[in-house]
Amino acid sequence: MEAFFSSIFGVTVAEIGDKTQLLALFLAARYAQKNAVVMGVLVSTLLNHLLSAALGMWLTQVVSPAMLKWLVGGSFIVVGLWLLLPDKDGDPDNKWLKYGAFTATLVLFFLAEIGDKTQIATVLLAAKYQELTMVVAGSVIGVLLANVPMVYLGEMLMKKIPAAKVRLAACILFCLLGLLTLLGQNPSW
Repeated sequence: MEAFFSSIFGVTVAEIGDKTQLLALFLAARYAQKNAVVMGVLVSTLLNHLLSAALGMWLTQVVSPAMLKWLVGGSFIVVGLWLLLPDKDGDPDNKWLKYGAFTATLVLFFLAEIGDKTQIATVLLAAKYQELTMVVAGSVIGVLLANVPMVYLGEMLMKKIPAAKVRLAACILFCLLGLLTLLGQNPSW
Protein backbone atom coordinates (compact mmCIF):
# COMPACT_ATOMS: atom_id res chain seq x y z
CA MET A 1 0.00 0.00 0.00
CA GLU A 2 2.99 2.30 0.49
CA ALA A 3 3.63 2.34 -3.27
CA PHE A 4 -0.03 3.19 -3.89
CA PHE A 5 -0.24 6.08 -1.43
CA SER A 6 3.22 7.43 -2.28
CA SER A 7 2.20 7.45 -5.95
CA ILE A 8 -1.08 9.22 -5.25
CA PHE A 9 0.52 11.88 -3.08
CA GLY A 10 3.68 12.39 -5.14
CA VAL A 11 1.93 12.58 -8.50
CA THR A 12 -0.89 14.80 -7.21
CA VAL A 13 1.46 17.45 -5.89
CA ALA A 14 3.72 17.17 -8.96
CA GLU A 15 0.71 17.71 -11.23
CA ILE A 16 -0.46 20.97 -9.59
CA GLY A 17 0.43 23.85 -11.89
CA ASP A 18 1.80 21.44 -14.49
CA LYS A 19 1.26 21.96 -18.22
CA THR A 20 -1.17 19.05 -18.35
CA GLN A 21 -3.29 20.70 -15.68
CA LEU A 22 -3.38 23.85 -17.78
CA LEU A 23 -4.28 21.69 -20.78
CA ALA A 24 -7.17 20.15 -18.81
CA LEU A 25 -8.40 23.65 -18.00
CA PHE A 26 -8.13 24.68 -21.67
CA LEU A 27 -9.99 21.58 -22.88
CA ALA A 28 -12.72 22.05 -20.28
CA ALA A 29 -13.19 25.62 -21.47
CA ARG A 30 -13.22 24.47 -25.11
CA TYR A 31 -15.72 21.62 -24.76
CA ALA A 32 -19.08 21.49 -23.01
CA GLN A 33 -18.74 17.71 -22.50
CA LYS A 34 -16.80 17.79 -19.22
CA ASN A 35 -17.24 14.05 -18.64
CA ALA A 36 -15.66 13.30 -22.03
CA VAL A 37 -12.67 15.48 -21.09
CA VAL A 38 -12.30 13.60 -17.78
CA MET A 39 -12.53 10.23 -19.56
CA GLY A 40 -9.87 11.37 -22.04
CA VAL A 41 -7.59 12.34 -19.14
CA LEU A 42 -8.24 8.98 -17.46
CA VAL A 43 -7.55 6.81 -20.51
CA SER A 44 -4.51 8.76 -21.71
CA THR A 45 -2.99 8.80 -18.22
CA LEU A 46 -3.64 5.09 -17.72
CA LEU A 47 -1.89 4.24 -21.00
CA ASN A 48 0.98 6.67 -20.46
CA HIS A 49 1.65 5.72 -16.84
CA LEU A 50 1.35 2.00 -17.52
CA LEU A 51 4.14 2.35 -20.08
CA SER A 52 6.11 4.55 -17.68
CA ALA A 53 5.79 2.14 -14.76
CA ALA A 54 6.76 -0.78 -17.01
CA LEU A 55 9.90 1.16 -17.97
CA GLY A 56 10.67 1.72 -14.28
CA MET A 57 10.25 -1.98 -13.55
CA TRP A 58 12.46 -2.90 -16.52
CA LEU A 59 15.21 -0.59 -15.29
CA THR A 60 15.51 -2.69 -12.15
CA GLN A 61 16.29 -5.71 -14.32
CA VAL A 62 19.19 -4.06 -16.17
CA VAL A 63 20.70 -1.84 -13.47
CA SER A 64 22.36 -3.14 -10.31
CA PRO A 65 20.54 -2.46 -7.01
CA ALA A 66 23.33 -0.17 -5.79
CA MET A 67 23.34 1.84 -9.02
CA LEU A 68 19.53 1.91 -9.06
CA LYS A 69 19.46 3.37 -5.54
CA TRP A 70 21.67 6.28 -6.69
CA LEU A 71 19.79 6.65 -9.98
CA VAL A 72 16.35 6.70 -8.36
CA GLY A 73 17.36 8.78 -5.32
CA GLY A 74 19.24 11.32 -7.44
CA SER A 75 16.44 11.48 -9.98
CA PHE A 76 13.86 12.17 -7.27
CA ILE A 77 15.99 15.12 -6.15
CA VAL A 78 16.36 16.37 -9.75
CA VAL A 79 12.59 16.09 -10.30
CA GLY A 80 12.05 17.91 -6.99
CA LEU A 81 14.22 20.81 -8.10
CA TRP A 82 12.60 20.75 -11.56
CA LEU A 83 9.21 21.17 -9.87
CA LEU A 84 10.28 24.64 -8.75
CA LEU A 85 10.20 25.78 -12.37
CA PRO A 86 6.75 26.86 -13.57
CA ASP A 87 5.55 25.30 -16.80
CA LYS A 88 5.02 27.47 -19.83
CA ASP A 89 1.46 27.22 -21.03
CA GLY A 90 1.89 26.71 -24.76
CA ASP A 91 -1.07 26.41 -27.07
CA PRO A 92 -2.17 22.85 -27.70
CA ASP A 93 -1.96 21.53 -31.23
CA ASN A 94 -5.27 22.77 -32.66
CA LYS A 95 -5.53 20.08 -35.35
CA TRP A 96 -6.73 17.59 -32.72
CA LEU A 97 -9.51 19.84 -31.41
CA LYS A 98 -11.82 19.02 -34.33
CA TYR A 99 -12.08 15.37 -33.24
CA GLY A 100 -14.26 16.07 -30.22
CA ALA A 101 -13.75 16.28 -26.48
CA PHE A 102 -12.73 12.69 -25.74
CA THR A 103 -10.37 12.14 -28.69
CA ALA A 104 -8.77 15.57 -28.45
CA THR A 105 -8.19 15.13 -24.72
CA LEU A 106 -6.90 11.58 -25.14
CA VAL A 107 -4.32 12.55 -27.78
CA LEU A 108 -3.29 15.96 -26.45
CA PHE A 109 -3.03 14.81 -22.83
CA PHE A 110 -1.04 11.70 -23.79
CA LEU A 111 1.40 13.79 -25.83
CA ALA A 112 1.68 16.44 -23.09
CA GLU A 113 2.55 13.74 -20.52
CA ILE A 114 5.56 12.51 -22.53
CA GLY A 115 8.67 13.57 -20.63
CA ASP A 116 6.49 15.33 -18.07
CA LYS A 117 7.31 15.48 -14.36
CA THR A 118 4.51 13.10 -13.44
CA GLN A 119 5.58 10.58 -16.08
CA ILE A 120 9.15 10.64 -14.81
CA ALA A 121 7.88 10.38 -11.23
CA THR A 122 5.89 7.28 -12.25
CA VAL A 123 9.01 5.68 -13.77
CA LEU A 124 10.92 6.39 -10.55
CA LEU A 125 8.16 5.19 -8.24
CA ALA A 126 7.85 1.91 -10.16
CA ALA A 127 11.62 1.42 -10.03
CA LYS A 128 11.63 2.14 -6.31
CA TYR A 129 8.65 0.07 -5.21
CA GLN A 130 8.52 -2.69 -7.85
CA GLU A 131 4.72 -2.74 -7.68
CA LEU A 132 3.40 -1.99 -11.16
CA THR A 133 -0.31 -2.15 -10.35
CA MET A 134 -0.08 -0.04 -7.19
CA VAL A 135 2.14 2.61 -8.80
CA VAL A 136 -0.03 2.88 -11.93
CA ALA A 137 -3.25 2.99 -9.90
CA GLY A 138 -1.81 5.57 -7.52
CA SER A 139 -0.31 7.74 -10.24
CA VAL A 140 -3.52 7.72 -12.30
CA ILE A 141 -5.55 8.65 -9.21
CA GLY A 142 -3.00 11.39 -8.48
CA VAL A 143 -3.39 12.86 -11.97
CA LEU A 144 -7.17 12.68 -11.66
CA LEU A 145 -7.14 14.33 -8.22
CA ALA A 146 -5.23 17.26 -9.68
CA ASN A 147 -7.08 17.52 -13.00
CA VAL A 148 -10.74 16.65 -12.43
CA PRO A 149 -11.29 19.73 -10.23
CA MET A 150 -9.68 21.81 -13.01
CA VAL A 151 -12.17 20.45 -15.51
CA TYR A 152 -15.19 21.28 -13.36
CA LEU A 153 -14.03 24.20 -11.20
CA GLY A 154 -10.89 25.40 -12.99
CA GLU A 155 -11.12 29.16 -13.15
CA MET A 156 -12.28 29.52 -9.55
CA LEU A 157 -9.53 27.21 -8.22
CA MET A 158 -6.73 28.95 -10.13
CA LYS A 159 -7.50 32.17 -8.26
CA LYS A 160 -7.35 30.48 -4.81
CA ILE A 161 -4.42 28.03 -5.04
CA PRO A 162 -0.97 29.66 -5.12
CA ALA A 163 0.92 27.52 -7.65
CA ALA A 164 4.32 28.67 -6.35
CA LYS A 165 3.61 27.31 -2.85
CA VAL A 166 2.37 24.02 -4.24
CA ARG A 167 5.50 23.71 -6.41
CA LEU A 168 7.66 24.35 -3.32
CA ALA A 169 5.81 21.67 -1.33
CA ALA A 170 6.21 19.22 -4.22
CA CYS A 171 9.93 20.07 -4.44
CA ILE A 172 10.39 19.35 -0.74
CA LEU A 173 8.46 16.06 -1.02
CA PHE A 174 10.50 14.77 -3.96
CA CYS A 175 13.84 15.90 -2.50
CA LEU A 176 12.95 14.21 0.80
CA LEU A 177 11.97 11.03 -1.03
CA GLY A 178 15.27 11.18 -2.93
CA LEU A 179 17.32 11.66 0.25
CA LEU A 180 15.50 8.84 2.04
CA THR A 181 16.09 6.57 -0.96
CA LEU A 182 19.81 7.42 -0.97
CA LEU A 183 19.97 6.72 2.77
CA GLY A 184 18.27 3.34 2.26
CA GLN A 185 15.06 4.36 4.02
CA ASN A 186 11.59 3.65 2.69
CA PRO A 187 9.25 6.42 3.78
CA SER A 188 5.82 5.44 4.93
CA TRP A 189 3.30 8.14 4.11
